[in-house]
Amino acid sequence: MSQDPTTDDLELDIDELQTKLARVREEVGRRLVGQQRVLDDLLACVLADGNALLESNPGLAKTLTVRTLANVTDLDFSRVQNTPDLMPSDITGTEIIREGEGGSREFVFEQGPIFANVVLADEINRATPKTQAALLEAMEEGQVTAAGETHALPDPFFVMATQNPIEQEGTYRLPEAQMDRFLLKILVDYPSLDEELAVVDRYTGRVDEAIPVEQVLSREELLDAQTLTREVPIADDIRERAVELVRETREADHIEYGASPRASMALVVTAKARALIEGRAYVSEDDIERMAKPVLRHRVVVDFRAERDGMTPDDAVDELL
Repeated sequence: MSQDPTTDDLELDIDELQTKLARVREEVGRRLVGQQRVLDDLLACVLADGNALLESNPGLAKTLTVRTLANVTDLDFSRVQNTPDLMPSDITGTEIIREGEGGSREFVFEQGPIFANVVLADEINRATPKTQAALLEAMEEGQVTAAGETHALPDPFFVMATQNPIEQEGTYRLPEAQMDRFLLKILVDYPSLDEELAVVDRYTGRVDEAIPVEQVLSREELLDAQTLTREVPIADDIRERAVELVRETREADHIEYGASPRASMALVVTAKARALIEGRAYVSEDDIERMAKPVLRHRVVVDFRAERDGMTPDDAVDELL
């Protein structure tokens, strides 16, 4: 990983970044109809240098959204279709024997699809726990080890994993401790009637090629944007409210397992990212409330009594707010 630059070394300032973020939203909107909340959460995740878990039923443009965001930000994109027979080396890569001149042979590392800036791990809950662990380890460490040699992953590096909540057969649920490695869990809902009509109009006519989009942010500018995000000021009382909210998840009667300090950090940094996306240079209380559910819904477990009564993690966060 490269050393974090200071703000004096950056080519972007906050005003320029906010202008470019508005253009990113506009360019992605050329292909994506609606789902503005999903796009904003993904943008916040990228600015905060984190990984996202997207959950929805099939056919709601998760792959299109992630691929288009990668196109607009000049990032290499790779897609992994998880299946029960997928091996860890199918993702990370493996050592192979390559013949050289004169019949010489040597072991070389053949990189897997994880060596990209944006990796879409489709249906991650279909992979076995061993393969899930290899993917999540790469997310945490930013590197892959094969045959005793360490290979650094690209910078920036993001994993955007998807899962289908209605599929149970042939799936392996991610353990709660592993879910915590995702910065955000984003729920993708069905479009409204008008949005679905717009989707049909846009994609059922004669289409000779994919709808073009322009690159708005370069990789270097995106790395600058991540530095600027962490420089966004936050008032002491708002920071304290974020931490208190996370701490309350550990004390609430209807929550069996609460969130760790990692959630406190995630809530503050994604609130800073949302402030930039909304065109502000400071964090408001609304930013904390807006990011609370994506940050906490996969980090809290409601107890069996609350679950029996129909309470979801989102309901529990609402109650704490």
